[in-house]
Amino acid sequence: MNFKEELIKMGACQETIEWVGDKSFEEAWNTCHRGDWMLWFYAKKHPTHIAQLTLAAGHCANTVRHLMKDPRSLAAVDAAIAFGEGRISLEELKVVAYAAYAAYAAAYATAAASAASDAASRAASASAAYVTNQLETANICKRYLSV
Repeated sequence: MNFKEELIKMGACQETIEWVGDKSFEEAWNTCHRGDWMLWFYAKKHPTHIAQLTLAAGHCANTVRHLMKDPRSLAAVDAAIAFGEGRISLEELKVVAYAAYAAYAAAYATAAASAASDAASRAASASAAYVTNQLETANICKRYLSV
């Protein structure tokens, strides 16, 4: 089974499948520009590697820390990183946040909501920031996730 077929079987979105095309896994991973795709794939492929996934997700969420207004979001990001680094237990992480992926999703939603609320004149800038953030999170995934 090639990588595209594996993604289809895993339930990947159409945009991901089209982007992967005929790329091998290694080529797709090394050239991927979307951290959210990489986190999704890693979680599906390695569901027991919670600390590694949580560490990467926490660092991804940290890229939009400046957009977070709720102190619980900031605490969740810090806890995700601390758990991923082995400084707190899973139980301690659960007290602060349901999971690091939820923290990333909340940060991602915060960024999207912020971009959506911008005036039309700033839309291009927000779009560029979104694309830049996708690439930044992809590079974080490549740094922290061993595949």
